[in-house]
Order: sequence, then structure tokens, then C-alpha cells
Amino acid sequence: MIYTVTLNPSIDYIVRLDSLKTGITNRTTSEEYYFGGKGINVSCVLAELGLESTAFGFVAGFTGEAIEKGIRNDKIITDFIKLKSGISRINVKIKAGEETEINCQGPKIEKGELERLLCKIDRITDGDTLVLAGNVPNTMPDNAYEIILERIKNKDVRIVVDATKQLLLNSLKYKPFLIKPNRQELSEIFDVEINSESDVEKYANKLRQSGAKNVLISLGKDGAMLIDEFGKKHTSGVLKENVINTVGSGDSMVAGFIVGYEKEHSYSYALKLGSVCGNATAFLSGLATKEKIAELLEKFS
Repeated sequence: MIYTVTLNPSIDYIVRLDSLKTGITNRTTSEEYYFGGKGINVSCVLAELGLESTAFGFVAGFTGEAIEKGIRNDKIITDFIKLKSGISRINVKIKAGEETEINCQGPKIEKGELERLLCKIDRITDGDTLVLAGNVPNTMPDNAYEIILERIKNKDVRIVVDATKQLLLNSLKYKPFLIKPNRQELSEIFDVEINSESDVEKYANKLRQSGAKNVLISLGKDGAMLIDEFGKKHTSGVLKENVINTVGSGDSMVAGFIVGYEKEHSYSYALKLGSVCGNATAFLSGLATKEKIAELLEKFS
């Protein structure tokens, strides 16, 4: 079983305008909403690829109910902890020429709620995969990921971490199967400017030498690079199509990589399917669909 953890899920409310002017009433040209959170995104794309997963995390209020009902299907088992107060956050994405985002804080997670999550984590067994994705809410301990990973350290679990700076670095001692920083995050981790492919390879190798088995770096318009557990470099380009949305592309890449490796136990194929899924999301208004993935897989070399 694959388990994903999203500590602070959201409803992403996207509004489109011809232009945005402050101090007056603005009228939208269209609106849409999606159920968000990095782990949830991974679960949704896994479902499109035919793999079942269980989604862990915290939800609250009417928005939390909407998130849980909205993502549940025959491939996604929702097993969220329902908080007693507050509401799950609504993030507003304003698209008016350039994009403006308003990301909310979400509900307060009391101290005892983490223990409830850990009890669910205890169900994870040898051979399972655990995906930790996104930031830790400010009402939880900064080392929440370490607490979770400590809980399963004696089990043969495939760990995937997609998080920023210290969260990512602190996970390396648990030898994660896969980590996926992007180029900017790689720069921030090492406090250097990364300009070339050789720079990407150099610093990805440093993360692998620090404990990660596989390091996948998403490079936007330049594709992606994987340094696998044997130190071999793999690269992948991008397809030429109109980019509509980049939100969730990295999460889609993670899902594709997991499925690709599950299917063929080949890192080159895992990178290929991961890249296809990332591209598929970028070319759609929402997350990658099985139809778009199949279409792009035929084109991707």
C-alpha cells in the first residue's frame, strides 16, 4: 500500500480576471476550485495511473468534509483525522496576467492530534511506501516529519520526501528512497546559485551522499535530472505544448516516478513516467488525467 501524508490540506480557489485593481470591486471571467495539498495531489495522480493509496492528514469543518468527499474514490482511501475546531484552509489563486496567491494558515492542530496520526502510521508495514509532502503547519512541531519517520525506522518502508530545506535535510538520516527538490530548493539548501547541469548534478550527488537513495531534481522548462542509488545520472526533457498550470506538476512527477518504478523497477522508466505526469499536469487546468498521460507517453522519448 502507498500512504500519503498531507498535514494541511486545502481547497485551492482559482479566479481569473482580465486585470486586478486594488481598492475597487473586481469581476472574474471564470472560477474553478481544486482539492489541494502535495500529498493529496500525489494520491490523485496515483489513482489516475491505477494505483491505490491511503491519504492521511488533518481536516476540519465544512471545507475539510468537502476535501474528504471530493477526493475519495475506488483508488483513494481517505483516512484523515477530523479536528474539533476551525476549518481546512481555502487558498486563493488570482490569475490576472501575472499570478497572485493568498495561502491561508489552516486550523490549529493540538498537541495530542499528532499522536493520533502516529497511531495510523503504525499500520504501515514492510513493503509499503510512505510519501511525506509539503510543509509542516506552524501549529505542529518543526520536526514532525522526523517524529513520523522515527516511528517506522525499523520497518522496510519505501520513504518519499518532497519538502523544503530543513524538513528535507532532516529526513536524510532515515535513508529515504526518493527526494524531489526543484532547482530553486537545491540552491536554497546549499546557499549557492545553480546555473548549469553540472551544478545540478554536483549538488544532487551531495544529497545522495548524505543519505537519499535517489535524488530527483525538477528543472521546469529544462526537464528533470535523476541521480539514482547507484550514482548514475538520468535526464529527461519536456514536451512542447502550451503550459496552462504548473501547480501540482512536481507532485505529479513524484506519483509517476513511484508508479514507473513499481511497474518496471527501472529508474530510467520511472523518470520517463514521472516526467510525462509532470508535463500532463502543466498542460491541463487541473492535475494529470489518465487520458493525457497516455497521450503524452506516446510522444515522450
